[in-house]
Amino acid sequence: MGDDAPLSVDDLIPGGAELDLLVWDAPNIDMTLSNVIGGRPSAQSRPRFDAVAKWLLAQAGDREVEGAVFANVPPGGAATMRGWVEAIRSFGYAVFARPKLGPLDDVDADMLAHIAERHRTHRLRRLVVASGDGRNFNEPLEELAREGVDVTVLSFVEVAGYAQESDVIRFVDLEDVPGAFTTPLPRVRLDNLPAGGAWLQPTRSMRSLLSENA
Repeated sequence: MGDDAPLSVDDLIPGGAELDLLVWDAPNIDMTLSNVIGGRPSAQSRPRFDAVAKWLLAQAGDREVEGAVFANVPPGGAATMRGWVEAIRSFGYAVFARPKLGPLDDVDADMLAHIAERHRTHRLRRLVVASGDGRNFNEPLEELAREGVDVTVLSFVEVAGYAQESDVIRFVDLEDVPGAFTTPLPRVRLDNLPAGGAWLQPTRSMRSLLSENA
C-alpha cells in the first residue's frame, strides 16, 4: 500500500484486540429525538458526539475503542450534511453514508454487518448500539449478550422498550450521558418523576379539536 493511500477503519483497529464498539443509527436517533421533543431538533437539542465519545472512553480502560456513525444521505442533502459529517469525523468517529434513494435504503443491515465483522475479527467486549429500533436489533443483540458481550442500547426511554424489557441488554437514556446535551430536552420522562408528582401540560389546545370536526 502506498504512503498516500487513505486509511480504512480496519487499519485503525488492531486485529484480535479487545474492542469496545459504538454504532450509531443516525436516521433512527434523529427520528426518535423528534418524537421525544415533539418537533424538529435544533442545534441545541441535538446530541454532542464528543461527549458520547468521552463517555465511551471512560468505561473502556485499555481496550481499543471504535465509534461508527451510520447515516442516510437523501437526494439534495449532500451539501447540508457535509459539515455534520466532517464534525463527527473530527471527534474520531468513522462514518458510513448510504444514499437514501428508496424506502429500502436503510442502514440497519450495514450496522449489523459491521457488528458481526468486528465480532469475528476482534474480541468484542462491549457493544453500544444507539438505536431505538427493536425490530431489527433486539434478537441479534440479545444473542451477542448471551455469548458474553456487554451490550448496551443508547436511546430514549420513550421508544426503546425492547432494551428496557430485556434481561440481558443494558439500557442507557441518551440524556443521561454526561454532557450529551447542552440544555435539558423539552420532554417528560415518566421514569424520572419527582416524588410529589408533576403536572404534564397539554401539547395542544382543547379547542383545536373542534376544527378537526368542521
